[in-house]
Amino acid sequence: MYARRRHVYFAMMGTCIGLFVLAWAVVRLFSVPAAIGMCLLAMVIPPVAAIVANRRGPDDRWWDDPSGDPQSDEWWDELDGKK
Repeated sequence: MYARRRHVYFAMMGTCIGLFVLAWAVVRLFSVPAAIGMCLLAMVIPPVAAIVANRRGPDDRWWDDPSGDPQSDEWWDELDGKK
């Protein structure tokens, strides 16, 4: 699942860069408002790409990760019935 999210992230960021380059290299020659619209669209893509890349899937068991505090980890393991 991690590789799929990474591929989607890079595809979205590539689309973002492509929109900027295409808008100001080609589209602005024909329509400045369209180029500005493309840039506004490209401006929205990076936050969405970050959300997609950092989203946890249903199979990610982040709550089972150890906290680093042995006493706390023992306490949680006892509550979960792991000991």
